[in-house]
Amino acid sequence: MARGTGPANAESVCMDWAQQWEQALPYAEFLERHGEPRHRERWQRIYEQVALGEGQRSLLAGFTRRMHLLCLAGAWCGDCVLQCPILERMQKASPSIAVRFMDRDAHADVQDALVVNAGRRVPVVVFLSEDFEECARFGDRTLSTYRRMARERLGDAVPTGAAPPPDDGYLAAVAADWVDEVERVQLLLRLSARLRKQHAD
Repeated sequence: MARGTGPANAESVCMDWAQQWEQALPYAEFLERHGEPRHRERWQRIYEQVALGEGQRSLLAGFTRRMHLLCLAGAWCGDCVLQCPILERMQKASPSIAVRFMDRDAHADVQDALVVNAGRRVPVVVFLSEDFEECARFGDRTLSTYRRMARERLGDAVPTGAAPPPDDGYLAAVAADWVDEVERVQLLLRLSARLRKQHAD
């Protein structure tokens, strides 16, 4: 998982994320504009399988800081099929989470700003505060996915820190990775001296 808390390169320092947000699309509109019927069917199948636990839903519902999650994705992308429906489920669980999507190939400037390990990978999410300050980035695969890939491709040659999730728990593990990261950024925002001053809390 490529992960960071600041701009990845000099170009991204100048990115106007509020402007990009205005160009981005809600989940259904993104799929309608950029997905073919076979893509939309795959995304819907995963969406129906994503089940946040009661504790996760309660956690997300309790968020108080507004968060904007801007996701660069591709309707054709297998990693996006697995992860983007999780983002939509989290948005539905919390009035404080707003998610929008941008097509990688339709937004070259955003694609260039979000290069991961010298590659144009998706999905990549930029976490933005209520006033569109960049707070973090998360992409292109979660830790559970990389653990699984390492076990399959590298065997015991690389320690992973934990056993990869079983097949029947894989989607839940990926969702848990995302919930953890969203919680981390929510706490970053909740503890921000700048925002606490603004909200007098």
